Parts: sequence; C-alpha cells; structure tokens
Amino acid sequence: MKYIIFVVADQTERAGGNEMAAIDEFNDMLQDKGHWITAAGFNHGEAATVLDNRSDAGIVTEGSLYSQPEHYSGFWIIEAEDHQTALKLAAAGSKACNRKVELRPYLR
Repeated sequence: MKYIIFVVADQTERAGGNEMAAIDEFNDMLQDKGHWITAAGFNHGEAATVLDNRSDAGIVTEGSLYSQPEHYSGFWIIEAEDHQTALKLAAAGSKACNRKVELRPYLR
C-alpha cells in the first residue's frame, strides 16, 4: 500500500543542519528497506499561487488557499505492507524532521 506523509510546520524556516542530517538518515532507511517512493520539501504557502480554470474561469490568486499558522512544508510518499507499518514510519519521520506529520493512504 502507498501512503503520503505530509510534514506540518509552524514556521517558515527550513530544517537546520541537525534536522537535515536526521532527515537524510531517515530517507536512507526508507530506501534501504524498500519503503521509499519519493520525498520533497516546498516553500511556505506565501510563495503559492492558487489557480481555478474550471469552465475557463482564469482565476489566479497569489498566496495559499489556507492561511493558518501551520502549513505543509514537505512530504514523503512511501510503500508499506500495512497501516501499522505506515504509522511506525510516519512516527519515525516526525522524529527525524522534528515536526508534526499527517499520514494518509495514497489513492493512486
């Protein structure tokens, strides 16, 4: 089964040196154990652009759709045998990046 682990941040600063080392170690473990699909970090929602082109509306809005202090700052897409394994991996990811994470089954 595939899962997505969203990293939830409450600041705009990127992960520091020790956090990046722990994230790299976590990524290596995911790859070594066959759980890795992909991962990435991304800018704060202030750098986002929301587009709505349904029915050729052509609406473009600068900034994130959501303006809460907490925001997604990255993700992992993983492969896990079952939900319990995914929960354990998400907990390890939270510890590695020193942030809250949100785990969801991946539908594709």
